[in-house]
Amino acid sequence: MSDNLAVTFDDVVAAHKIVQATLVRTPTFRSQTLSSICGCEIWLKFEQLQFTSSFKERGVVVKLAQLSEAERSRGVVAMSAGNHAQGLAYHAVRQGIPTTIVMPRFTPNVKVRNTQALGAEVVLFGEDFAAASLEARRLADEKQLVWVPPFDDAAIIAGQGTAAIEMLEDAADLDVLIVPCGGGGLLSGMAIAAKHSHPEIEVIGVETELYPSMRAALDGVEPVCGGATIAEGIAVPRAGTLTLPIVRALVDDVIAVPESRIEEAMALLVDIEKTVVEGAGATGLAAVLADPQRFAGRRVGLILCGGNVDARLLSSVLLRSLVRSGRLVRLNVDITDSPGALAKVAGIIGDASGNIVEVAHQRLFSMLGAKSAVLEAAIEARDSEHASAIVASLRAAGFHVEQL
Repeated sequence: MSDNLAVTFDDVVAAHKIVQATLVRTPTFRSQTLSSICGCEIWLKFEQLQFTSSFKERGVVVKLAQLSEAERSRGVVAMSAGNHAQGLAYHAVRQGIPTTIVMPRFTPNVKVRNTQALGAEVVLFGEDFAAASLEARRLADEKQLVWVPPFDDAAIIAGQGTAAIEMLEDAADLDVLIVPCGGGGLLSGMAIAAKHSHPEIEVIGVETELYPSMRAALDGVEPVCGGATIAEGIAVPRAGTLTLPIVRALVDDVIAVPESRIEEAMALLVDIEKTVVEGAGATGLAAVLADPQRFAGRRVGLILCGGNVDARLLSSVLLRSLVRSGRLVRLNVDITDSPGALAKVAGIIGDASGNIVEVAHQRLFSMLGAKSAVLEAAIEARDSEHASAIVASLRAAGFHVEQL
């Protein structure tokens, strides 16, 4: 089916031989709890367990295997928000190949720091992928470095496709494969492998709503991309020229998911699977959460393609998830500014099995009288119903309570 495209199934098979000799084979497991939540059978490939916590190593090792000795001595350069950078830095530096990585300035600190620690020279340039890519190409021309694209390269695409070979060997009867999509390297490579061995399987690409570049390219319209996304790994303004024809020929659909669903998916994976997955890697689960009826009763394969997320951002995602689920609520309680008032409120909350996480008196910025205060309290509850019960207990005791 892919014989007339830039990459064929034979290319993916050849790439897999290189990958098998170099990288770990990441596991694919069924998630019982996520299956119950989503109403379908969820199978997860834990690709974030690669050494640099990303699938990008697959394409990198295949690309490096094709370089001549002269090219290796000159060195390589790439543009990446982090995962491609770390994969290239790790494998190229280990082989003694000088490595330069150009990153947009918005790249998370953890990815910048990790790439530098692997031995690459990091250049922070530009406010988006387009500017960083232009700078990387300028350095390639100026210093005669080998340009290693993050997705729009036949060797890279073939390497990424090896993930589908492994996944479908471990979960052979999947009905649908949902794959994160930025420039389309992973999606196109996995589609080639999946459609060849399992022609009836449905392959779906998933983008963030802020960067629907592949969907726009398929529809023949100018992409409208931009904004701060938690899925910066797929925040690509334009689809690849090599990947687009493959996606058009082999991928059944490309859909977009909102940021809120991506956050929800990240939090669920931590809470249920005890697995840290970055925004881009959680978009597959986000797609199921956003449209459960579409996947109801089906066997769904998701690839957790990366786990490089800034600790502060992850903390924010998890806390926001607690707020959305009602497990962390903020209450404003009107009290008299007198001894024992705080103790009485705390006692009611404690008797209702609530846990006070933070508490503060607000005396100045309030419309209450001078002998009154607002008690601002963050309360941990079991769920939203439990939080409502805590509020009801306070109100029953005569307190005016505002839940924020």
